Amino acid sequence: MRKILEKHPLFSQSSKKPSVYVAYTGGTIGMVPGEHGYKPQPGYLPQQLTKITEQYSDQLPNIVVKEYSPLLDSANINLSDWHKMAEDIEANYHKFDGFVILHGTDTMAYSASALSFTLEDLNKPVIFTGSQIPLGQIRSDALDNIIGSLIIAGFYTVPEVAIYFHNELYRGNRCQKVDANGFHAFSSPNYPPLAKVGIDININHKLVRNFSQKPLRIQKITPPKIAVMHLFPGFDSSLISALATQSIDGIILRTYGVGNAPVNDKKLLLALEDAHNRGLVIVNCTQCYQGSVDMGGYETGSALESVGVISGTDMTTEAALAKLFYLFSTNLNQQQIEQQIGLNIRGELSPIL
Repeated sequence: MRKILEKHPLFSQSSKKPSVYVAYTGGTIGMVPGEHGYKPQPGYLPQQLTKITEQYSDQLPNIVVKEYSPLLDSANINLSDWHKMAEDIEANYHKFDGFVILHGTDTMAYSASALSFTLEDLNKPVIFTGSQIPLGQIRSDALDNIIGSLIIAGFYTVPEVAIYFHNELYRGNRCQKVDANGFHAFSSPNYPPLAKVGIDININHKLVRNFSQKPLRIQKITPPKIAVMHLFPGFDSSLISALATQSIDGIILRTYGVGNAPVNDKKLLLALEDAHNRGLVIVNCTQCYQGSVDMGGYETGSALESVGVISGTDMTTEAALAKLFYLFSTNLNQQQIEQQIGLNIRGELSPIL
């Protein structure tokens, strides 16, 4: 344990034991068996966390647990819940060395991406985790995920929003849920893990974002109207035209391969050009799990660029959506948002070399 403590700058400068704020929003991790399947039970998880930290008090940071009411299945998470989490962190920011958010797995990548943008100038760890099986079940993955998150949030220097799951720490806005049933539920397709946990905890400090010298502030998301559209053979371009007349603000277009679309479909190109001319921001993200959009590589990609579609490079759909939410909330105009889409604001994309 001495090696862990020596790595944490806040602890090494004082005899004070690190403290972590745990925001329990809901999810499988704290559910108990019910007549119709697993269900949330208020009070259960905080009680269990107290027992865990008391049992391992010499190896874990001090914790304070805030249980949200009502507890939420993550499928019900919305933008107001993201703001509630951000405000909660802001209100407790100077009292704790790190933060852990216990969250359902279904939308965890969306929430982590969103908070990575809304928490501006973050210089403390904010780590999301959850589980595939509830904590109280014999084969649960919850205990490892909780303990790993608490140790990293309390004893290590990772000043960004992250997801810790199944012994790996990922940048939150690079992460996706990739398995509905397995314990290795999350992965980061285009960015290596920030840390790997085995016998030792190995933080790859070259990958971790630098400290900000500015004070934390939060940007509230005022929800724009964004549509996510998945291209497929036989896609009807009239869907784009219909959306463009509904006062929406942007479209994430999930295209083939490195950002390709059927350019022989002139109606599709005309519909996209008309949508762009109406003020919509249209971001091109690949359908592929791994890799990056390169709209100059093929005629089928450059045709999209010519009608105003912007490359999302290697952003996940979750990160692209959160970034659009954030940028529209800062009152930028269409051209300014399109410029910002290609910039690496929170480590969400790989710079084009």
